[in-house]
Amino acid sequence: MAKRNEPEGALYVKLPSDAVDRLHRAAEVLGVHKKVLVAGLVNKYVDPDNQRSMSALGGLPPRPPYPQFPQFPQLPQRDEHAPIVGTHTFERYDDPDEPEVLTLTQTAKLLQVDDKTVLELAEAGELPGRKIGKHWRFSRAAVLAWLANGK
Repeated sequence: MAKRNEPEGALYVKLPSDAVDRLHRAAEVLGVHKKVLVAGLVNKYVDPDNQRSMSALGGLPPRPPYPQFPQFPQLPQRDEHAPIVGTHTFERYDDPDEPEVLTLTQTAKLLQVDDKTVLELAEAGELPGRKIGKHWRFSRAAVLAWLANGK
């Protein structure tokens, strides 16, 4: 059986349903985890360095061959001094088309938070803004300065 402090490796296998059922029932009868049961069986019966052990397992059906995967085309060798060609896109956070005076929703979008957070900060006097009637308005420059300065 595997010792508790031994390093472990992962093994993922698909077994026939009847083998899974027998393994599950045996683990239940013995009161051990299935991984402990499998490790014990491997330690007891599988020794690739022992010909007798391997002969005893020789009656097992052979493993079907692995499916052949298509070969990926080889990329051409690149001159290490040549420039790397690619693409990149940028998304501006300080879009010049944004208005100087922002609504609550626009401010939330600028700060990348929800409307409720902006409203709570504004009502607490933490975020610079003005309430005009029942609507909040924020200066884009003041909000960015507040964000940069932490004030």
